[in-house]
Amino acid sequence: MARHFAALVRHGDYHQRPGAPSAHQPFALTERGARQAYEAARILTEMATTLGADIHPRIDSSQMLRAWATADIMRTALNGDFSISCHDALAERSVGAAANLRVEEIKEIIDADPRFEPLPENWKSDSHFRLPLQGAESLMQSGERVAAHLTERMNGLPACDTIKIFVGHGAAFRHAAHRLGALAFDDIARLSMYHARPVLLEYAPDGTWRHAAGDWKIRSTAEPLLD
Repeated sequence: MARHFAALVRHGDYHQRPGAPSAHQPFALTERGARQAYEAARILTEMATTLGADIHPRIDSSQMLRAWATADIMRTALNGDFSISCHDALAERSVGAAANLRVEEIKEIIDADPRFEPLPENWKSDSHFRLPLQGAESLMQSGERVAAHLTERMNGLPACDTIKIFVGHGAAFRHAAHRLGALAFDDIARLSMYHARPVLLEYAPDGTWRHAAGDWKIRSTAEPLLD
C-alpha cells in the first residue's frame, strides 16, 4: 500500500512589519529566510530517502511573496524538475479590512466603531474569534480552508510512496493539522513552526491523518502571537 505524506513548510524569515499580524504582508524573504529555504530542500531530500518516497514535482504555495520565494528556492535546490502552483487556499488567517495594520491600530479602529464591542485581550490567539471586519476570518476557519486544500490535493497523488510539499503559514497550518486530527487542540497555541523546517503528516487510505516526521516548535512564553 502506497504511503502519502504532506510536507508542511512554513515560509522562511521575512521582512515583517513590526507589531502587525503576518496575514497578507507582501514583503520579501530576508537573507536568513533564503538560507532557511535551501535548508528545507536538504531536509526534505533526507526525509524522502529515509522513507523511500518520491517528492512530488508540483509544489503548492501560498500566494504571499515570502511563501512563493521559499518554494522557488526549494524548487531550484531539489534534485529534479519541480514547479510551483500558487493557491489562495493556503493563505494565513485573514484579518480582512485590517490587513497589514499594527495591533494597536486594529484596536483603535474597533474602539472607534460604535457597532463593535471592545476586543478581547487574547483576540489574536483565540482560535474561534473573528474580527468584526469585512473579509476577516477566525484562525479555525483558516485551518478548515487549508485542511480542505490538503485533502483535495493528497487525494490526487500517484499510487506510490510520495511526499507532497505545501508552503504556507504557521498558524493556518497548525489549525489545519488540528482539523485533520493530527494535532490536539491544546497544542495549537503551545506549539509553533520553525521557519522553513518541514513537518510531515501522513495521509492514510482511510482518510485519517497523523504526524509522521519533523518537529513542531515549542512556543516561548515571550513569543508574540502574530503568525
